[in-house]
Amino acid sequence: MSPTARAYVFKPNESELRWMGDTSAFFLATGELTGGAFGLVDERAKRGVGAPLHRHDEDVESFYVLEGEVTFFLGDAPGQQVSAGGFAHIPKGTVHGFRIDSETARYLILTTPRHAEFYRAITGTEVRAAIGKATIDQACRDYGITFVGPLPEQA
Repeated sequence: MSPTARAYVFKPNESELRWMGDTSAFFLATGELTGGAFGLVDERAKRGVGAPLHRHDEDVESFYVLEGEVTFFLGDAPGQQVSAGGFAHIPKGTVHGFRIDSETARYLILTTPRHAEFYRAITGTEVRAAIGKATIDQACRDYGITFVGPLPEQA
């Protein structure tokens, strides 16, 4: 990471694009670009995509839903559906997961530079890249992600 941020502009679809299956992730801000201040990822996913219950003890994460509906599972609370314009904040150490409920969804992920690097580690540069379990498991070890279990079934 560079010690100081630099000014930059990305026009639509200019930032680094990475894939995990049908989910695309545009890396709008990285630790390197922001001088270690934050990471920002613009993710687009299809119905049923999500992340199982997990936690990261050193990294905060927030989601701003731009399009569609996403159900967030935070701690022991029942799932909460968030539509476009809604926001979810996850403090470090909080067990959480999410699932896309609409046909498609688009959301911004604001997080630490380290956690943004985790996203980079579990995505590939090829369109619809298939990321293997061994790669994901290694990235979890490298970036301090602990899986807790599957998401609750939908009601």
